[in-house]
Amino acid sequence: MGQSHERIDGRLRAFIEEQPVFFTATAPLAADGTVNLSPKGLRGSFAVLDAHTVAYLDYAGSNAETVAHLRENGRITLMWCAFTGPPNIVRVHGRGEPVFRDDPRFPGLLARFPDADGAPHGLRAVIVVTAEHIRDTCGYAVPFMTYDEDRSLHRSRFERETDETLNAYFQRKPDIPTSLDGLPGLPLPLPPLPSAPPAAP
Repeated sequence: MGQSHERIDGRLRAFIEEQPVFFTATAPLAADGTVNLSPKGLRGSFAVLDAHTVAYLDYAGSNAETVAHLRENGRITLMWCAFTGPPNIVRVHGRGEPVFRDDPRFPGLLARFPDADGAPHGLRAVIVVTAEHIRDTCGYAVPFMTYDEDRSLHRSRFERETDETLNAYFQRKPDIPTSLDGLPGLPLPLPPLPSAPPAAP
């Protein structure tokens, strides 16, 4: 039923790149800490960097649990499931790192997302995940559902923000500078958003 893989390539890579939504799961080290599970969408915000590394754009939201957990311990699981076509579930278990706006690597990573414009979505970081275990399973119980289009609400909410007003918004949200369990979350003040270099041809 399940199969482990050494690399993210071929059929596996094609499958995860085709999915319009995926999920991330993280947790603090504390036994009584809050486990976090988040859906991620918006076309162009996910990229396979190489056969063992994936990344996604961390957009503005009302908390920063994933960022906080990764800063503390790095553990993360990403999951994709087929809502159309043959049943399939793919999980990537690995170590994640939030790369923030003021990191020298940030512009280069941003160039790996040529179809995404992070500025209108309040881009906070690029989450880079190194796979330690890659596995797919049947997905027989996942229902058929159709993808119509991305919602426009996230863009319309955040595209009117400047770096200054976005920083003020993050400062007002108690669960962005720190997690629900009090771990360090998104570092503030928010640095200016750098421009991405041109993507390699």
